[in-house]
Amino acid sequence: MRKLLPHPILSLTLLVIWLMLVNKVTLGNVLLGAIFGVIVPILTAPYWPGRPRIKNYFKVVEYVLVVLWDIVVANFHVAAIILFKRNKDINAKWVTVPLEVTSPEAITVLAGTITMTPGTVSAMLSADGSSVLVHCLDCEDPDAVRDEIKHRYERRLKKIFS
Repeated sequence: MRKLLPHPILSLTLLVIWLMLVNKVTLGNVLLGAIFGVIVPILTAPYWPGRPRIKNYFKVVEYVLVVLWDIVVANFHVAAIILFKRNKDINAKWVTVPLEVTSPEAITVLAGTITMTPGTVSAMLSADGSSVLVHCLDCEDPDAVRDEIKHRYERRLKKIFS
């Protein structure tokens, strides 16, 4: 079974994405999506040096809910900045966030989360992977932004991946 589905979550994700792309659930679309879900992971399996080990799936659900909430809140915050602040009153800043997570998967999820949240962009990872450079659209206190990223996201990712 491991040879047929080397990455079952990827297989399921590919099936769901295919069904969302075609925007119609029919037997043919489900079969084609399932074929993609089997063939793509088999073809790409040699390029996956090690699979990430998720320790707590409940924490993954919690993390996703926190991120979705933060995205909604940040959208309102960015809209308020755009509508009510003058350009000269916007305090854009660069913030360096030191990382405690070490796995490439956790770092990637953290950087992606920062970028998906409106008003922040992860711009660069240090060469040794010990910190990420984040640009904030409007930032009064860079230390508070750093602490919030570490508390809301990195702390949860440490529990998921370690």
